[in-house]
Amino acid sequence: MYSDSTFVAAPPVVHLGTGRRKSSRAQVRLVPGTGQLIINGKPGMVYLNYNPAYLSAVQAPLDLLGMEQQYDTIVTTQGGGLTGQAEAIKLGVARALCQIDPSNRTPLKIEGHLTRNSLCKERKKYGLKKARKAPQFSKR
Repeated sequence: MYSDSTFVAAPPVVHLGTGRRKSSRAQVRLVPGTGQLIINGKPGMVYLNYNPAYLSAVQAPLDLLGMEQQYDTIVTTQGGGLTGQAEAIKLGVARALCQIDPSNRTPLKIEGHLTRNSLCKERKKYGLKKARKAPQFSKR
């Protein structure tokens, strides 16, 4: 029989999601909480340079389901720029929400939050200056 002094509470349930965009990767953890956003150890607004477009993109899946005040979002992201990282975080949050409840998948899929944007930079080809830009042509 366990005594009350040795009983240890179970850790909070954590839901994981991974998002990618261009060369950015984001590992998202959703923890029951008050709606805080922490990216690489900084508050979300500070990390995203107070840009409302990036913040709304990150929060879009939670806003769609009305869960913005129910979960804390803890993100580790690397690579790319802020736009790619924000889109990667959005995909990671949407995937984590699908783990919470499979019925969340349908509205997230309809709004396009579960679709990975596969566009990335085209590689440079030999004989060209960039991926498609050719050197200036001279007839004479």
